[in-house]
Amino acid sequence: MKKPRILIAEDDDLCRENMLELLSEKGYEVKAVNDGKQAMEAYPYDKYDLVITDLNMPHIDGLQLLKFIKEIDPKNIVVMITGYAAVKSAVKAMKLGAFDYITKPLKKDIVGLVIERALNHAKLKEENILLQNQLEENYDFGRLTAFSDKMKDVIEKIKTVASSDSTVAIYGESGTGKELVARALHFNSDRKTRPFVTVNCGAIPEELLESELFGHEKGAFTGAIRSRTGRFELAQRGTIFLDEIGDMSPSLQVKILRAIQERQCEKIGGMKTIDLDIRIITATHKDLEKAVAEKKFREDLFYRINVIPIHIPPLRERKADIPVLINHFLREFNKSKEKKVKKIMPEAMNYLTKYHWPGNVRELQNLIEMLVVMKGSGSIGLKDLPDKIKQTSEILGELINDVEISDDGLSLNETIGHFEKDLLRKALAKSGGIKSRAAKLLNLNRTTLVEKLKRYKIS
Repeated sequence: MKKPRILIAEDDDLCRENMLELLSEKGYEVKAVNDGKQAMEAYPYDKYDLVITDLNMPHIDGLQLLKFIKEIDPKNIVVMITGYAAVKSAVKAMKLGAFDYITKPLKKDIVGLVIERALNHAKLKEENILLQNQLEENYDFGRLTAFSDKMKDVIEKIKTVASSDSTVAIYGESGTGKELVARALHFNSDRKTRPFVTVNCGAIPEELLESELFGHEKGAFTGAIRSRTGRFELAQRGTIFLDEIGDMSPSLQVKILRAIQERQCEKIGGMKTIDLDIRIITATHKDLEKAVAEKKFREDLFYRINVIPIHIPPLRERKADIPVLINHFLREFNKSKEKKVKKIMPEAMNYLTKYHWPGNVRELQNLIEMLVVMKGSGSIGLKDLPDKIKQTSEILGELINDVEISDDGLSLNETIGHFEKDLLRKALAKSGGIKSRAAKLLNLNRTTLVEKLKRYKIS
């Protein structure tokens, strides 16, 4: 992964050396110069992700350097360094386009925090610009292209509702492509040139999630050493994607409900109400109707987010899409990895199609990447497939042959569910009840195993 590149302009030798040492230790690629003139000379010749400049320097000061950088690249991130006596000038610099300022004497933790926030902001802007450029050229729903009737229905629904500002709830197992659907909705809407901001509600600790969503004012709680802008505010005039909203605590559900209902929010510790002009898209692997019935999810919030539900079927329920996705990933990784794998041989494709894909599209994508890298060129045959694919496909083939379909028919989902439950119980028994070991036995991520155990109520 490319290291972020930072340019420092600071005339104070001690301050400059301290910044250089601190940021180099954090793994950044850093160039430090003595004044604004040297910074102007250095800037056009290298691509810097961030510029840190002292406000008061001889010859060319920080404000002049800021204007120079913004004229060349308005998107570049600039952070100012200033003494306490010049805070008003730093505020003026922010009005001219500076991202933030750091006051002297410098404190390592504050410097690290500001720089991390600035680089994250730069990365978010770059990702959005890249995605917008790609979509302006040709947005064809990428990996959502499908042959199966179920996925065709999903794509048609996306096309129908993308231009609407209605709240959408996306349902599906881990790895089915919920974020891809959310991106398709955003980048086919009138908001496509505005931010698309994602928040994984299940990955952020509960005590930090409220601040992440709504931001906070300086001093709002212990450790709040400066104000922070929340994700809702960052998504203004764009779209916010709340992934795994089913994992959110009841107290936060109330605040999300208000934000959706009144299109307003406040920072933690703040007095000012922020009006929101955003589209809200949510996603979860959970059955929210069941969670509502069990009093684990607020009913009023459920009806607010479930205006337009989109259900993404697991890969095992859309077998016709597997060859399409395989060929898509084959082209993608041949190009990105500079390989020359021509095709998947029919026998290998047959086994890949029979496999049950517990990790869904994400698991398939990872496998094709591995096969392309390992093979390098030629064709991928049966011998190139991992043993788990061959063994599982053979077992499933035998089981299918043993299943009798009566004249009254049978429930496919129920039949597969019974088989899956038996496998989960056997893996738990073999692992002595240790979930991480059971997940390894079934070639699953631990989180996927836990989700399945909860769904089938297996303790």
